[in-house]
Amino acid sequence: MCPKVASDHDNRGYVRLEILHRENLDETLRAFGVGDDFDHHARDDLNSAWERLPPWPDVHVGMARLRPFGFLAPCSNASIAMSVRLARYADFRWDAIGGAELAKDYKPSSSVYLAAAEAFALPPERVVMVAAHNGDLAAARQAGLRTAFFPRATEHGPGQRTDLVADGDWDFVAADLPDLAKKIEACS
Repeated sequence: MCPKVASDHDNRGYVRLEILHRENLDETLRAFGVGDDFDHHARDDLNSAWERLPPWPDVHVGMARLRPFGFLAPCSNASIAMSVRLARYADFRWDAIGGAELAKDYKPSSSVYLAAAEAFALPPERVVMVAAHNGDLAAARQAGLRTAFFPRATEHGPGQRTDLVADGDWDFVAADLPDLAKKIEACS
């Protein structure tokens, strides 16, 4: 049985993702009856664990190959601070950080994608949203951005039973980030 976690963020406006994560963590620990087993420091460490995940093997090479074609920035529901900590840990060489915090909203709201484009002083049609998530790409396209899909065979964990596949007519479909760079270069 899965615990019911806090999910009222839609009714209270924008809240930084690390706060929502912590609320969900605290509620989940209580629901499983193990809340007393985790002190404040242990909860903080667990809450920030995603910031210490190793990058996918193709990311550094892919980002280096994509850099000549434009600015590189995440467009995430994560806060800017969370994204900076992740970038430092994983040695991501982003030009900036966009996303939910700029728009004070969450993806898939078009305001998030449009705020990212605006931050770079670019019209949406000059921005490419790169993702392994079809829903994210559909929302970005609806906001006027171009789209690029690449699969992540274990995006949902090692027990994932099927590969994620492109389910839309995206501007680019690639095997990985270096392959995406080749496809974008071919169009330049």
